Amino acid sequence: MTRLRIGVDLGGTKIEAIAVADDGREVSRHRVRTPRTYEGTLDAVAELVALTEKDGGGTGPLGIGIPGVVSPATGLVKNANSTWLIGRPLDRDLAERLHRPVRLMNDANCFALSEASDGAAAGADVVFGVILGTGVGGGIVIHGRPLPGGQLIAGEWGHNPLPWPRDEERPGPECYCGKRGCVETFLSGPGMERDHASTNGTRLTTREIFSAAADGDPATRATVERYVERLGRALAVVVNILDPDVVVLGGGMSNMPGLSAATSDALRPWVFTDRVTTTVVKNRHGDSSGVRGAAWLWQVGEAD
Repeated sequence: MTRLRIGVDLGGTKIEAIAVADDGREVSRHRVRTPRTYEGTLDAVAELVALTEKDGGGTGPLGIGIPGVVSPATGLVKNANSTWLIGRPLDRDLAERLHRPVRLMNDANCFALSEASDGAAAGADVVFGVILGTGVGGGIVIHGRPLPGGQLIAGEWGHNPLPWPRDEERPGPECYCGKRGCVETFLSGPGMERDHASTNGTRLTTREIFSAAADGDPATRATVERYVERLGRALAVVVNILDPDVVVLGGGMSNMPGLSAATSDALRPWVFTDRVTTTVVKNRHGDSSGVRGAAWLWQVGEAD
């Protein structure tokens, strides 16, 4: 039977599974809607793994990207948007049910690992992967290996304050984490929509904002310009601390036309150097990057 690596992206609305061969070639893929219960989630993952392995003609260890982390102190899931996972021994339960080793990692780290392995940042030594969606997250990959950190919060730039704030940006919107003015409250999709509404009194979706701005509408263009400038400031702090070779943009907001090039320009004035060599690029694998990264978790360690 063929040796495979199985990756699962356990999202809030969908669960996706793929099987990847040793050469990185995808041989099978399935997805289902996410059940909003813990037992239902275990059942769905088990079913997807079975289908994926059947189509792929092999078996292998399982890597899972989740919207949270497993606490090193308790071995239980914490900080998960999918709240039914919180406080549960997800990796242990799946390993027992599926009779194989399981690795869990934050979905932003899986995204960064995917893009560093065979995506937009392939070959780079230090990669920072950015998630810009309904939330804001990040993951770090150094020499092909994810860096989760001792508390598993490495890359969580979304829950730092927006740097160099202007008077009108203080104290900033309230964040679900209990603080105000977090990067996430400005740079998430809902953050852009809120910013546009508070400035113009008109509620538009991010898609509508992008479209109107591309057509030359002054109000939405100003919203996009504020967003890009804030993104440049926020990422400049990451560059000052981590000094990555490549920053890869992911999540729904990364689909904004020209965002990577505009961000490259926007961060330069804030970086503590005379010449910025960090490149900002859009992801290569799109919505598939997280699940591919989950499968690649078994490239960075023994799979037996």
